[in-house]
Amino acid sequence: MAELTKLQAVLDHVDADFNNSLARLFELLRIKSISAEPAFAADCKAAADHLAGDLASIGLAADVRPTGGHPAIVARSNGAAGRPHVLFYGHYDVQPVDPLNLWNRPPFEPVIADHADGRKIIVARGAEDDKGQLMTFVEACRAWKSVAGQLPVGVTFVIEGEEEVGSKNFPRFLEQHQADLKADFALVCDTGMWDPNTPAITTSLRGLLYEEVRIKAANRDLHSGLFGGGAQNPIRILTRILGNIHDENGRITIPGFYEGVKDLPPEIFAQWKNLNLSAESFLKPIGLSIPAGEKDRLLIEQLFSRPTCDINGIIGGYTGEGSKTVIPAEASAKVSFRLVEGQQPDKIRKAFRDYVHARLPADCKAEFEDHSSAPAVALDWNMKPLAAARRALTEEWNREALLIGSGGSIPIVADFKRVLGLDTVLVGFGLDDDNIHSPNEKYDLKSFHKGIRSWVRILGALAEAPR
Repeated sequence: MAELTKLQAVLDHVDADFNNSLARLFELLRIKSISAEPAFAADCKAAADHLAGDLASIGLAADVRPTGGHPAIVARSNGAAGRPHVLFYGHYDVQPVDPLNLWNRPPFEPVIADHADGRKIIVARGAEDDKGQLMTFVEACRAWKSVAGQLPVGVTFVIEGEEEVGSKNFPRFLEQHQADLKADFALVCDTGMWDPNTPAITTSLRGLLYEEVRIKAANRDLHSGLFGGGAQNPIRILTRILGNIHDENGRITIPGFYEGVKDLPPEIFAQWKNLNLSAESFLKPIGLSIPAGEKDRLLIEQLFSRPTCDINGIIGGYTGEGSKTVIPAEASAKVSFRLVEGQQPDKIRKAFRDYVHARLPADCKAEFEDHSSAPAVALDWNMKPLAAARRALTEEWNREALLIGSGGSIPIVADFKRVLGLDTVLVGFGLDDDNIHSPNEKYDLKSFHKGIRSWVRILGALAEAPR
């Protein structure tokens, strides 16, 4: 069968079998695989067993393997000699459903519903994050196996059950199973499209540094009438320090913070500028109107390619009902930094702590706690698997696939590079209004259907890409 004819036959099979694909997704969505709550540990194991069985049913060697927490699945199908071998990553665990009273129907009873604008949507916890996304790739592999008898490239699946709780056991799992996870590059389906009709490949992820700082002054809480004006107030000290981190132009004032930060390549900058992301379209729906980042940068740069600092919480003094005239002995804040290529979390951590120490009164002290960190990830825009995937997406959606950045972090991508030496191509079909991590999570029916077709095309295109 000629390659183009074979590809069309696989795509036709996807269309003909779509109702069965949907039924298989619904079966997975019914499993309450909430990784954060110990009461659902058996459900997480059930989801792992279910996926391993599903992958085995299409001819992959699949097994469930223990981790320090919820189990992971490894499945493999060898490809033709000389063709690339890819490592596909997904996760079967989902977020808790609280608050349950805000769901329009039970979260683990998936249903096809009508969106307000007429779109057909799949509604359930995990519909998009990440069961629906994961199953687009599984169903694409199923279609290739059904029509051609084999996959066009070698594929290894690694599917975890703790992504929603920080993947704390997964880096160790990668280290323990390196021999079984060898590949030429990795694929991840846990990202999104630019809009419902425009596909995208995420080529950069901001890194993360999360710090907690605690300022301590007196050895006990003080009466503000007796000590006010004479004793240091940790809340005042802390808010003054944090308030000066940004200057009037939105730039971060921590010395050395921007060392290593690069501007976008001209062609990528031009593409992003032409997308015309405006404050009207992005901020108005959340009740805002003025971008808060660096004033000399486009809004899309502020979101995707520039580093940030945000205060995520601040605690100090009396916060109960009524009043209590107290000068607290301490005050604390949680502060997160989104980092870009060229910034190292350890260096930024030291720079932040030095910044705080330099602004402390002599008789006060600061304590710090490091909650998490991950480096930024940036792909080579010219890597051949990326170009192949972009061509395939453009053909399926009949619209040029965009190369975009992500303001968020996916730590596993950095782990793949660090532990396995693999670059990762991130293709996903989620939309901004999918309500992931919120009640009434949904996945567009079009995203699921054309997501399967897109992966069919990508797998075919990767078979022609040099290793």
